Amino acid sequence: MATTRQTKWHGRVEGAAQHCAVRGCGEPGEFRAPLSPADFDGPGSWQYLCLEHVRAHNARYNYFNGMSPEEIEAAQSPIAGWERATRAFAGNGADRGPAWSDFSDPLDAIAARFRPEARRQAVDRFTASERHALGVLGLKDDIDRHGLRKRYSDLVRRYHPDRNGGDRGHERKLVAVIEAYKLLKVARAFA
Repeated sequence: MATTRQTKWHGRVEGAAQHCAVRGCGEPGEFRAPLSPADFDGPGSWQYLCLEHVRAHNARYNYFNGMSPEEIEAAQSPIAGWERATRAFAGNGADRGPAWSDFSDPLDAIAARFRPEARRQAVDRFTASERHALGVLGLKDDIDRHGLRKRYSDLVRRYHPDRNGGDRGHERKLVAVIEAYKLLKVARAFA
């Protein structure tokens, strides 16, 4: 049997080789229709019908067949399906969990969300030299890349001789800030 390609919009199977499954119809069977109602246990059996017969097949379909009046009412409710419990996604920043960049394996990051001891290990995301560089910049270990860049820009403006009237008294601080930023911008914590 030749392979057929189903178009996306209207259900017609282009290049259908068989005729309509209705006895006595000579039209090509271009539309798939189930032989029996779906039971959601796997793919069902299909028959191929022409446009006229697939329209008649669809007109006979009744979603509510076999349902009690209470089940029909529940299915037609405007909030049907919304009453079941779902996971809460807090947008207020409370308990965001560890950052993905704290872990080399994504599965470890997911597991750390639910294991307190793994979360404590995730806090040590900086090496000793990186923690020293954070101290030079006056930052805490919960800083992100954007905050690091902003603090670096502020300190360079403060200590650069072109910005403070040519005073070269802050030159050592400026060099320390630049070195600290160079070390931190390539830190694994910001990967």
